[in-house]
Amino acid sequence: MMHSLRVLTISTLSLAMAALVGCGDDEPPNEENKSCSVQAQTGCGTGLVCEEVEGGEPTCFSPVAFKGKVVNALDDKPVQGARIVARDANDAAVSPVAISAADGTYTLHVPAKRNAEGKPLPAKLTLRADASSYQTFPVAPRIALPIDVDTATGSPPVVQNASTDIALVPLQNASGLGSIAGHVVADEGVTLVPAGALVVAGGSTGIVDFDGNFVVFNVPVSMSVDVKAYAAGLQISPKTVAVEAGKETGNVELHITSAATADVSGKLSIVNGNGFSTTSVVLALEDTFVEDVARGEVPKGLRAGGVTGDFLFKGVPDGKYVVLAAFENDGLVRDPDTSIGGTQIVHIEVAGQNIALAESFKVTGSLVTESPGKDGLEEVAGTPTFVWADDSSEDRYEVRVFDAFGVKVWEDLAVPSVSGSKTVSVAYGGEALIPGMIYQFRATSIKDDTPIAQTEDLRGVFIAR
Repeated sequence: MMHSLRVLTISTLSLAMAALVGCGDDEPPNEENKSCSVQAQTGCGTGLVCEEVEGGEPTCFSPVAFKGKVVNALDDKPVQGARIVARDANDAAVSPVAISAADGTYTLHVPAKRNAEGKPLPAKLTLRADASSYQTFPVAPRIALPIDVDTATGSPPVVQNASTDIALVPLQNASGLGSIAGHVVADEGVTLVPAGALVVAGGSTGIVDFDGNFVVFNVPVSMSVDVKAYAAGLQISPKTVAVEAGKETGNVELHITSAATADVSGKLSIVNGNGFSTTSVVLALEDTFVEDVARGEVPKGLRAGGVTGDFLFKGVPDGKYVVLAAFENDGLVRDPDTSIGGTQIVHIEVAGQNIALAESFKVTGSLVTESPGKDGLEEVAGTPTFVWADDSSEDRYEVRVFDAFGVKVWEDLAVPSVSGSKTVSVAYGGEALIPGMIYQFRATSIKDDTPIAQTEDLRGVFIAR
């Protein structure tokens, strides 16, 4: 996928800068430019895009752009050919794809609803980036920082700051991998839109962009790889293809055959929540699930937030999923006490039928992470010390450290309980950390050889320097 060093693909330019009718630049709506179409991106002059206007008709403006750089997390060298797309709060792609240039830089045009004066209204978007021989960003425990569209400055308006720069972690072994490129289209009579759907092939993933295109990098070589796509409300037929090392299998066409209509419902109970009473539930794809860290990638729309008891997913496509509770940083975690009911991780298979989970989840208050990574990714030099709040009812603790790929790199399963201290501190005792690599520590309190509490899913994340 190195065929283009331009920051935007040809399809991006044709979508974002259709040269049909000249319109005003960052001006309030007027009779001359009311005919532009936001969905089709027609009716604007060269270099302009059609945007929604609060309380008015769509109008042509200079597009808001995110500018940044994609680099190798281990050596800060630029990454060429990365695909960057903007997503909304529901993980739906809302932009075309930008391709990073030889120096790692990119420019991505993003949608921005305007006020009557033509200024972008407040909105938050996040970025996803994929590249050959690199881990996708973001993948838990890494999270993408929200970017405020309304902070764009200049003419044309640009957002460029730390949140628009992306550091990708190189795969430990990229040999024997290929890629798959294609397009998602709707069958005749189907009007559903595929943007934001998650494509899975050989355990690797890609996202369908605003134009319906996708690329899945780092697919293991095989003569028979199933290519599947998932998004709430969409039933997309899979296709089987061959993948060769170092080559791209192109022109793979997936079809939206109908709407997905299955419901998945269940209930959770929050026990000893330490004052926290709202959490989330997700349906992660089983093909992407990592057992050791209990995480997997979640397709667009298969996340239920604000859950206090009952939860419901509508329009779940056919496929195999893992039902995970308390996935975000909300002060709660899934109860780790496997000696009681409602704490086992549930795997389900949807095949057009509604599923009502028979047993409720138990969710409990988390151990508070103090450092590193209390509030976000934290840089750590030398040998880190892991600190978390004491659980007064424990006999001992277990602490584990994972790298960005979910591989356990060190553990101490006999951390003694503390007395007279509000926190527990443990020095890392494993092999030297790799500079630039992302890590996470997780601590678990143990009572009578049974886990009773643990730190949160997405805290304790740090980068070695």
